[in-house]
Amino acid sequence: MRCPFCGNIDTQVKDSRPAEDHVAIRRRRYCPACAGRFTTYERVQLRDLVVVKKNGKREDFDRDKLERSIRISMQKRPIEGERIDQMISGIVRRLESMGETDIPSEKIGQIVMETLARIDTVAYVRFASVYKNFQAADDFEDFVAELRPAGLDEEPS
Repeated sequence: MRCPFCGNIDTQVKDSRPAEDHVAIRRRRYCPACAGRFTTYERVQLRDLVVVKKNGKREDFDRDKLERSIRISMQKRPIEGERIDQMISGIVRRLESMGETDIPSEKIGQIVMETLARIDTVAYVRFASVYKNFQAADDFEDFVAELRPAGLDEEPS
């Protein structure tokens, strides 16, 4: 593994342990050339996924991009980091087990929204605001109104 600090290709593994509910291996590494320390994660990848965008453009699935968007929506929410990691791994496993290599971006968005809706409503609304491309406050109001149970929208008399 190449050192991210100096580029040396001769790094050493100092510690390995299971991570993310035993679906990944966390490795602590050391570079003897610059004394840098860094962490890598090793995960099983069942198949190479390709994301098909709305405009037809195709790009390789990027787990890090998925993770960034989910973590942004969950910023300052009372959800443990380990729980978020498990959720992301579950979404990726679900995508890989669909049997398709080409996955529409809409399908990925739906799966993420379903998962977020079960875990945290605020994160769900945050993600939806980007995913559904809300343009005005009315878009938020309409979306949140759909989340409220019937009868809670009315003002007391």
